[in-house]
Amino acid sequence: MIDPAISTARGRVVKTMGDGILIEFPSAVDAVRCAIEVQRGMVSRNAGLAQDQRIEFRVGIHVGDVVADGGDLLGDGVNVAARLEGISETGGIALSEDAFRQVQGKIAAEFIDLGEQVLKNIARPVRVYRVEAGNAANPGRPALSLPDRPSIAVLPFQNMSGDAEQEYFADGMVEDITTGLSRIRWLFVIARNSSFAYKGKSPDIRQVGRELGVRYVLEGSVRKGGNRVRITSQLVDAQTGAHLWAERYDRALDDVFALQDEITLSVVSAIAPSLRTAEIERVKRKRPDSLAAWELVFRAWPYLYSRMPADADQAIPLLRKALELEPGYAIAHAALAWCFHARFYRGGLHDADDVASVEHARATIESGNDDATALAIAAFVLSTCRERDLATALGLFERAIALSPSCAIALGYGAATLAMAGQTDLAIERALQALRLSPFDPFRYAPYGTLSFAYFLKGRFDEAAETARRSVENNPRFSGLYKFLVAALVRLGQLEAAKTTAKQLMTLQPQFTIGLVAAEYASVPRDGLAAFLDALRQAGLPE
Repeated sequence: MIDPAISTARGRVVKTMGDGILIEFPSAVDAVRCAIEVQRGMVSRNAGLAQDQRIEFRVGIHVGDVVADGGDLLGDGVNVAARLEGISETGGIALSEDAFRQVQGKIAAEFIDLGEQVLKNIARPVRVYRVEAGNAANPGRPALSLPDRPSIAVLPFQNMSGDAEQEYFADGMVEDITTGLSRIRWLFVIARNSSFAYKGKSPDIRQVGRELGVRYVLEGSVRKGGNRVRITSQLVDAQTGAHLWAERYDRALDDVFALQDEITLSVVSAIAPSLRTAEIERVKRKRPDSLAAWELVFRAWPYLYSRMPADADQAIPLLRKALELEPGYAIAHAALAWCFHARFYRGGLHDADDVASVEHARATIESGNDDATALAIAAFVLSTCRERDLATALGLFERAIALSPSCAIALGYGAATLAMAGQTDLAIERALQALRLSPFDPFRYAPYGTLSFAYFLKGRFDEAAETARRSVENNPRFSGLYKFLVAALVRLGQLEAAKTTAKQLMTLQPQFTIGLVAAEYASVPRDGLAAFLDALRQAGLPE
């Protein structure tokens, strides 16, 4: 079967080496057509055979210069093709970007962009494409197309203990994790019944991705020993097989249901930022004119981290385009509200920015009453805008947390609003919960800043200084965080350090004044706010 396919495609077998063949073709089109014919042929030849009797190939194709050495071919062109074969899935075909450019539009097959891959002993990353041509060596169920937003399946966790009770525990936890992920509105989550079709099996994750039509898969295991249980979980990119996140939990089995809730919250809160980061990187590789509304939001999302006007200006056009495509898109409205809020307080107190931030916050509430992240952002804007609707904001935060108890933005920024409302004990509790649930979230600077302010109001200045430093470390470009460190250092008697920090603040935000803080923090109880503003004055910050 193989020799005629090579001959028809005008290929030349350079050499065979053990379980591999190096073949040269006059064009990439010929090479890909030959590979597709061979892989499809192997599907029918393997049909009905036991797994250990099948022959299954991986194919790597690259276009590049080679060096002829007698009857052999050498050089990076050969090396890249060999490495591509190594990362191809069983029964699959992997192309380099150079090869893809030669065949695009010339072959009836779908090409899946797997992004840049680091190949062993190859100096630079290579962008890789997978050929989808009905050529999988193990056909299984037909491949499903991916939905129009990030998608995930939670596979049944393996019970490594042989204990039937742990089987129920593992299944219950998977069900709770699936429910928790379904509350993330930008995420498409496969229903439990579909995922549990893989129970008791050890499927290839890339095959699962094709059969369920998802980009990401979460898998894990449960092992009991005495009165303790070890739970492992890992998040895998089903397109590439790459691991995006993994964690291990060792806990006592004192209260099974409490433990199940704890692990569920921890897993869901860790997965959300990991998936968001992966999607941001994936969207960056797409052409801007081909982005859907949710992809435009992901493209804009990194500009929200700094909370500074210059980055807001970069995000606003992307978010406006998202709303043109989908006018009622709650998270796009929320992100715009945040951008205009940043421009208002750190870009000159222009009325138009304040009005725009409130308009988009209100639009978020109208269209996103089931999106915890969107509601939390809108709530924070409403709690600090000029009209200061604190009661509505606090109610929105509670609704967001009820919708998604693992939403770090709702917990972190809700804590900030509670601190400004004088509810410092609850603010500290919520901020600590946000950090515990999502210690690697890019927005973790917010709960650290909230802790600093709450500790300051309670007179715990050592803790205020420490958490302020952590906040600044996590987002050094956000000028608003430096004021917490300034105030804490003043109260600790470290005036020179406070003045140095104040200069850093002014460098980031030359328009900063104490009056801006007084306006944004107007809901803070009078005595606490007065003490905070007085500390800023002592560091030499302008009125």
